[in-house]
Amino acid sequence: MVADSKRVTLKDSTLRESLDTPGVSFSIEQKLRIAKALDQTSVPEIEISAPSRVMQDLQFAGILKGENLPVRTSGLVYAYHPRWQTDVEAAAANLDRFDILMPVSPKRKPFDRNEKADLLAEVLEFALALHSDVGVGFPHSTQVEVEFLLEIAGLAVEKGAKRVTIYDTNGGSDPFAVADLIGRLRKTLNVFLLFHGHNDLGLAVANSLAAVYAGVDGLDVTVNGLGDRAGNASLEQVAMALHVKGFQTGIALENLTGLSKTVEEESGVAVSKLAPVVGEYVLSHVSASHLDIPEQFEAFDPQLIGGQRKVNVS
Repeated sequence: MVADSKRVTLKDSTLRESLDTPGVSFSIEQKLRIAKALDQTSVPEIEISAPSRVMQDLQFAGILKGENLPVRTSGLVYAYHPRWQTDVEAAAANLDRFDILMPVSPKRKPFDRNEKADLLAEVLEFALALHSDVGVGFPHSTQVEVEFLLEIAGLAVEKGAKRVTIYDTNGGSDPFAVADLIGRLRKTLNVFLLFHGHNDLGLAVANSLAAVYAGVDGLDVTVNGLGDRAGNASLEQVAMALHVKGFQTGIALENLTGLSKTVEEESGVAVSKLAPVVGEYVLSHVSASHLDIPEQFEAFDPQLIGGQRKVNVS
């Protein structure tokens, strides 16, 4: 299946999600290096603040603005946090856009559905009075009844949310379920729609692609798939998969390997030699006969990433 050149926005969450990877932390200088590498790869938006550490993360926002990079900044605020007003005010003052999070699982506060909806509406109204570009995000979207998700997302859009992000928080969904869920939301919501996939079952990239085919406008990704537990949908894999399938992202594919190496160096998390797109072995062939018709053995042209195929004799 090939797309009809639909544009898909990739929002990078490396500077937020990677800090949930065991052993990973970044200095201001490291964050700047990663942000500049993302900008050079033509990533349009980077998410720099987590809902659990808004004030701490936003210290970097001012420093990044001083670099005058064209990339837009964003972050997350929990609607139910005791200091949500302070967090919203700080996000509004320092970020280009931000999203209000409301976990839709009945096992996370607030537990009552009506209370969730009422609080989200209150926080969203407060935020939109301070900033024009505010969205909402729904953790555990793939773990609850679709009807409630449709209801609360519809309420948020009615109240003025500029975008809605659907989270596969535990990474437990699959492409078929994601496509069905996004398809139902797309028919109902007239708003910019994003999907955020986790990789606990190794399906984050596949789920992201399914979400695109079902109608999302954007995807959350991280460089090298860094993130909580098994990580997130990999920017380099998603960008290449979308390109191969005929979608437009605006990502500079030739810079993906360099970006991956930068994050590998700064995070200390090694990239597998077998990693798709940027792994050391991705353009290697043990069988020399492959080079007679390389396009039959390769998913993409090596020139797209500035690479060169080679034969490894075992």
